[in-house]
Parts: sequence; structure tokens; C-alpha cells
Amino acid sequence: MTPPVRFLPARAGTVARIIGWLMFTLVLASCSTIKIAYNNAASVGYWWLDGYVDFNEAQTLQLRADLARLHAWHRATELPQYIELLQQMEQLAPADIGPEQVCAIAQEMRRHLGTLMAQIEPAAAALAMTLTTAQLQGLERKYTKTDARYRKEWLSATPAKQLEKRYKQWLERTEMIYGRLDGAQKDRLRTQVARSGFDARISYEERLRRQQDALQTLRQITQARLPEGEARDLVHGYLERTLDSPNPAYRAYQQALLQEDCRSVALTHNSTTPVQRDTAVQRLRTYERDLVQLAVQQP
Repeated sequence: MTPPVRFLPARAGTVARIIGWLMFTLVLASCSTIKIAYNNAASVGYWWLDGYVDFNEAQTLQLRADLARLHAWHRATELPQYIELLQQMEQLAPADIGPEQVCAIAQEMRRHLGTLMAQIEPAAAALAMTLTTAQLQGLERKYTKTDARYRKEWLSATPAKQLEKRYKQWLERTEMIYGRLDGAQKDRLRTQVARSGFDARISYEERLRRQQDALQTLRQITQARLPEGEARDLVHGYLERTLDSPNPAYRAYQQALLQEDCRSVALTHNSTTPVQRDTAVQRLRTYERDLVQLAVQQP
């Protein structure tokens, strides 16, 4: 069963990006690439973040060390719990499921995301204290560039093109678990996507809010030259607002999408054949085996 991923704050700011990337490598990567992706998470995470901030030599050394420590902690502490989550999904896969079971998995993923955020707070605050005005200006330019790409891909697209893009995303994730869907299953999935309350403009507005929140938080830390404790408090607040938007209308929208996704996943799963469900079990077991090996592997 492909779990909903809307809890992941995609494009929510520099710090949140590495968290989202770590989660995606575990949940959505194909079996053949999980080990490679996970083992290189710290290096890829550094280059990803550097593309937004352009770190100097001292920052690079510190960030690489912090990411290596985060990776080691994650391997030892979080991977065993992901294995348990995969085992739960394996047990659910052979039978029909309800939306509440899917949402329970999503809530567990969200809990792990919160744990990750708490783990990176000290390093994120220490890094934020070293950022320069020029680096923050570069971050703002990067946001402007990625926002333009988002507008082109989503806001400028016709409703039909948006629907097709979202349908292909759902189809890819679904077939990653169950194998190829037949024509009737694809039609059913397309209908579910068409009925979605997803609104690219609402998502875009929240994206802008998160970006401005990140910039404001970083400027407050750097311009006031705050001590580490106060800087960490500000980073903590930013990460909390990334996970739970302060905009009540967006929170309601996000919750509605979550419930919608849980129903869609359950409906799609319940339409699968015994062969497809067996495929899902085998692929989940392969994921599990890969994570078991990663958990005991020396970094």
C-alpha cells in the first residue's frame, strides 16, 4: 500500500528539505536503489542544501559532520522502527483495508518526521548563526527561481494537464508496489484523482508562507546575533510551523486531503487482485530486507 505523503513538507525551506528527502528515499525509492540512496544520504543532502545557500569552507566542514552524525543516528534509531512499519504493511496487504488503517500509517510517518526535526534542531541553529547576508540573499533568489518553476508546472497548466500530472504520480507510486494495473483499475484511479480537492494555488500560497517564514527566522538569528539557545528556540518554532501551518484554513485543507488520500489508497488496494497483493507483499518484504541490512551496516 502506497502511504500518503502529504505530511512531508515538500519545498518547505532549506532545513525541511533534507528531512523530506530522507523519508522519500525510504518510502518511495525502488527496491534496487534504496541501499545506494540511503548510504549516500548525507552527501546528497549536503549538495542539495549547498544548492540553496552556497556554504563557505567552515560551514561545509561543520554541515558535513552534522549530517554524518544525523545519518548515523537515523541508521541506529529510526531504521528499526521503519522495519516494523513495513512489517505492519505486509500484514495488511493480503486483505481489504479501510481508510483508517491507511491514515494510521500516515500518522506514524508523521511521528517519525517530528522526531527527525527535533534531532536536527541543534545543528540547524548552529548553522543558521553562521549565515551571511549574501547567503540569505542567495537563498531568496533560489526560492524565486523554484517558485517560477512551480508556477510554470502547476499554476500555468490547464486543469486537464494538472489532472494528468497528478494521475501519473499516483499511478507510478501505486504500480511501484502492486505491479501494473489493468485498464479498469487505471480508470478508477483517474476518477479518484479527478475528484480530489487538491488546489495548486493553495499549496503555492503555503509554499510562499513557509519560504518567508524561513527567511524571516534566519534574518532574525543572524542580524540580532542571538546566542545559541535563542537561535535554537527560533529554529524550533520554524520547524513546528513547517509541520503544522499556523494558517487554520490551510490546516483544514491539508487534513481534508489526508482523509481523501487515505480513502483513495484503500479503494485502490481493495480493487487489486490476489496476484497484485502478493506482489505488494513480496516488494514490501524486499524493502524490509534492504532496511535490515542497512540498519546493521557500518557507515
